[in-house]
Order: sequence, then structure tokens, then C-alpha cells
Amino acid sequence: MTIVAVDAVRTLLDLLAVGASGDQLAKVAADARASGVTGPELARIERAAEQAQRVRQTVVAHRRREAELTALFDTASDLARLRDTDAVLRSIVHRARMLLGVDVSYLSMNDEVAGRTYMRVTDGSVSALFQQVTLAMGEGLGGLVAQTARPYATRDYFADERFRHTTPIDASVRDEGLSAILGVPLLLGSKVIGVLYAADRAPREFAAEEVALLASLADHAAIAIDNAHLLDETRLALAELNGANETISAHNAAMRRAEDAHDKLMDLVLRGGDVPEVAAGVAQVLHGGIAVYDAAGAELAKVGTGSARPTAKAVATSRSSGRAVSNQDTWVCAVHAGQELLGCLLLTGRPTLDDADRRLFERAGVVTALLLMLRRSVAQAEDEVRGELLTDLLTAPDRNPGALLARGHRLGVDLAEPYSVLVATADDVPRRRLAMAATRYGPLVGVHADQVVVLARDADAGKLAARVATELGSTVDTPVTVGAAGPVTGISELVAAYAEAARCARSLVALGRVGQGGSMGDLGFVGLLLGESADLDDYVRATLGPVLDYDDRRGTELLRTLREYYASGTNLTKAKDALHVHVNTVVQRMERIGSLLGHDWQAPERALEIQLALRLHDLMA
Repeated sequence: MTIVAVDAVRTLLDLLAVGASGDQLAKVAADARASGVTGPELARIERAAEQAQRVRQTVVAHRRREAELTALFDTASDLARLRDTDAVLRSIVHRARMLLGVDVSYLSMNDEVAGRTYMRVTDGSVSALFQQVTLAMGEGLGGLVAQTARPYATRDYFADERFRHTTPIDASVRDEGLSAILGVPLLLGSKVIGVLYAADRAPREFAAEEVALLASLADHAAIAIDNAHLLDETRLALAELNGANETISAHNAAMRRAEDAHDKLMDLVLRGGDVPEVAAGVAQVLHGGIAVYDAAGAELAKVGTGSARPTAKAVATSRSSGRAVSNQDTWVCAVHAGQELLGCLLLTGRPTLDDADRRLFERAGVVTALLLMLRRSVAQAEDEVRGELLTDLLTAPDRNPGALLARGHRLGVDLAEPYSVLVATADDVPRRRLAMAATRYGPLVGVHADQVVVLARDADAGKLAARVATELGSTVDTPVTVGAAGPVTGISELVAAYAEAARCARSLVALGRVGQGGSMGDLGFVGLLLGESADLDDYVRATLGPVLDYDDRRGTELLRTLREYYASGTNLTKAKDALHVHVNTVVQRMERIGSLLGHDWQAPERALEIQLALRLHDLMA
């Protein structure tokens, strides 16, 4: 390198050291060229000048970034010692103007109540019209920023058609003499509360670094506004709390109860507690009565609620609102998973609930939903196993009776005990749903041959069948017919009882008694004819018992009178001749018979049963 080139490089380094401008650095190469330097030596000087320019640009960028970071740190420091919100906002707007080197910077705020946007702070503005402008939401460049929550910049405001121009905005911008405008949103979460602007009176392009810097300042401004709101709310709360010691105490007590309840519910869940335990825990914490009901209204657990029950309207309201609702002196909380209603909770003894206790009650509903879903899953798995046992019992009882007994023991069902067998059938109801509804009537319930079969521990199968038919019909909202047999003991006897219960159910349907329940004994002479183990004496006693008992006690001849009445074709005159008594005596006896057998004793079907019972009584005698 020649002496001239070395001198040029030294000159460039000296200029860089004193922060010379780009023009001064470029002048070194121009002076060398003017002094007659050519060839490789001039090329070296020009390359050195270009490198010096890049070094200068890097240093300038670092200094600019340093200034931006300093401004952001200063702004954060202002926020930390926030006393005057307007002062902090003015500082942010001023720093935006200085750092971006623009003519004007300003900040506008949204007033959602009034539906307007107003100017909050300006810096560098000379137009009174611009400083006082108020516009409707969604107008101008600021409206575009607020609608999209994204920064927007325009090189020439009046030539830009991306946003809606209005007379008030255009007039104020023209009065200020602005051309290039950059706006970034002030965001609190996803909500736009205002816009921070930087604007020049001459057209210019805003670099990405400038947009990012203004966005950072806008974030600080949003924080300042939010902090101011929080400070105002805190001051208001403190002022209210000065005279609210009693409220604080009540709140603290509610919080302690909520924590206690939370711990108890979590402990119940972790220990695998069931619905009654949850009900007892919530009742203890809320100091009231708790009842838990399933979706059909059946009671699952109750702790001190008395006779109160939830109304369908209250459950529907709670389900739609997702909150516990008050119903006179009780509270109702729907228990649901997604859109499926699982049941409800009922709280009594607490006419009013504060917010903490109400949320605690609702939390209990969530825990109850989890437990019901878990119980349903377990029940479905168990039902499948029970259904398989029931199917094997009724289809192949002789294959391995010992294995059937062992499988029953594993499910808590002793097949050696006496059971009544119920067979339930209904139209337009899924058998699985009907079986689920019937699980509360016996230890073994399943679907077999498209019918729901129940093994129940009940000595009176007929009465149980009538009650089950009524209750199941109400649960599934359609008539349910239930045939019954038993009780019987032993596997082979259970199979025979199932066959008789199935015949009874079919007979009830054939007799037009859909939606009713009973055993063969409840079908009168039809049951006597269809039943495999019909008891003739029981049938006679069930039909003529009151007359027989009356004759035994009084020594009368009502049974003979009834026999001769039918033998004479219900002719009273012929009957009195056969009995050798006065016709009035026959009339009196028939009135007594009517009072003993019931008002419908002469109806055709009932008369047929009575005559059949008379004939059987004579045959057995």
C-alpha cells in the first residue's frame, strides 16, 4: 500500500472516531480521485471508504437501538413510580416523536360507552382543531387499526383508500398538515383501548424497526392506562374497606370454608369417594342439607334435606345458565357433562348464598358429575359382565352350575338364594336404557331375548311387578309391561320362573293390560290356565275368600246361594225355589255377596272367574 492510500485510511479512521457524516467519509475517496490517484491505489481507497461507511452505519444503528432501549427503560421506570397517568402518557408520546424523528406524535382513546374516539395526548401539534378532534369509532386510519388490532402505516394519508375517510378527520389532518401517518394499537389482552400515532408533514416510508419501536411504546402506554385503572380501583376498594370490617371477616370465613371444602372434595376424589360422601362433605361445609338426584329424578344421596325436591324448571334454568339457581328457599345446581344432563344437586337450609358459597356449591356439582361419569363407566362394564352371566344362566343352566354360582359370587349375587324373576318389555325404548333404569330393583339385571330380566329379592312378585311397571313407565316416559314369577330357589327353578314371567308379560299385552305388571296369579283364570305351577286352592281363595270366610264366621249359606243363582241362570225366582226361601231372602243374600266381592262382581269377565272358582271349589270338596 502506498503512502497516499495509508494516509487516506488514517483520515477515514480519524473521521470515524469523531463521528463524521457519510458525506465526509465519501469525500476522502473523491479527494483522492481529484488529486490524480488512479488504478489499484484508488480502488483500495474507495474500498476503505465503503467499509468506513458500513462501520458508520453499524455504529449509528447501535446508537439508535441504544437510544430506543434507553427510552423504553425510562418509560418502564416511569411506570414503576406511576403517580400521574397523563404525565407518563405525555412522556411516551414525546419519546415516540423523538425516536422516530417525526413532526407530530399523538395518542387517542376509545370511549365505548359514548361510541366515540377522542384525542388524549399530542406532541408537536400546532392545530387546535386537530388537538380537539372527536370521531366515531371505526373511522380513519385509527379505525382500521382498532378493527384489526394491527399496525397500519400510510405514506400519503389523503391518497390512501384502505380506510374510511370522513370530513372531521380529513379536515383536522389537513389543518395539521400531516401526510405520512403510522398507527399501532394499544392492547389490553385482545381488546383495543386506543391508538398511538407517529406522523410527518411530508410523505415518508416507515421502516419495520420504527413500527416495532412504536408498538413497544404503545404496550407501555396500555400498561400505564391499565395500571391507572387498577390504582383507581384499589383506592376505591380501600375507601370502601375502611368501613367494611364485618364484610372482610365474612369474606375471610367464606374463603376458609372454600379452602376447607376444596381440600375435602379433592381428598374424596383421590380416595375414590362415592356420591353420598360428596353430599355429606358439601352439606358439612355449606351448613345445609344436600340431596343428589340422577337425570331421571331418582334420589342418589340425601343429607338432611327433608321432603324438598328440585323442580324441572329450576334444573333446566341451572343447566342453561351454567350456574346454581335459587328456587324459593332452596338452591338447585344442574350436574352435567357437556350437553348431557346427569342429574342435579339440591341445597336446603340456606335461603341466601354469597358468591363464594355459591361457587363452592357449583364446584360440588362438577365433582359430582365426575363421580357420576366414573360410576357410569364402572356400571356399564359391570352390566356387561352381569348380562353375560344372566344369558348363560337362562340359556345353558345345566352346562356348569358350579361355575354359574362362582361367577355370581364374584358379582355379589348368590344364585342359591330365593329370587323373584321379572320380565319387562316396552315399545320404542332401547333395551339397554330400560335395563339401566331397572338396575335399582335387583342385584342381577340384563337383556335376554330382547327383554329386560331382573332377579329381585322380593317375596311378593306380583306387587313388585306392578310397582316396577309404574315406576319404569314414568322413568322412560312410555308404558312398560312387567311379568313376574317366584320367588324360587335354585338355578333350574330360576329358568322355569323366567319362562313363566315371560308368558305372564305376553299375556298382559294380549289382554290389553299394556303398562301394567303382575304375576300369573294376578291374571285370574288366564293365569290359572297358563301357569305351570298353578295353585287351585289359592285361586279359589283369591276369588271367593270373602264369601267363604263370611259363611264360616256366621254360619250362613252365601256360597250355596251364589251357586244356585248361577245355576238358575241368574233368575232370582228360580233361585229361591231351589233354596226354599223367600225371594226377599235371596235378594238380601245377593246384596251381601255384592258387598263382599265388590261392585264389579257381575261384570262378564269377573262372573266367569267366580263361576270357575265355584266349580273348582266343588271339585276339590
